[in-house]
Amino acid sequence: MNETLFLQKGQAFLALQPLSTLIGAELHALTPGYCELHVPVTEKNFQQNGFVHGGVVSYAADNALTFAGGTALGVPVVTSEFKINYVRPAVGERLIARAQAVYAGQSQAVCRCDVFTVMNGEDKLCAVAQGTIARLPAKNSST
Repeated sequence: MNETLFLQKGQAFLALQPLSTLIGAELHALTPGYCELHVPVTEKNFQQNGFVHGGVVSYAADNALTFAGGTALGVPVVTSEFKINYVRPAVGERLIARAQAVYAGQSQAVCRCDVFTVMNGEDKLCAVAQGTIARLPAKNSST
């Protein structure tokens, strides 16, 4: 499948997620084992100190990790676990989550993700995450 069709298929999957649609998330790049997800920063996703809420930053990391792992495995997946370190408050115009699979086996992929905030055209690292993405069982499976 060519890169444009691959990205379009990923964008269609993202559009099926009501939360992603609600916050305006956009898939900007998708190749096997790699994902770049953008989330616009608006006042609706601020916490009380005027920073992007950690849950929104976490959402961006989780979804980017899952797309990277799912495309590396080539099957439907879910996040089975992930960890995130917030390294700076997220302020700016948008979040960019860049994730890549660092290992892909038969049933799971381990991925890492850097989340940046963009202000005045400059990317600043605001979080680092790592997660395990697990293959979903076949729909006709009884387990």
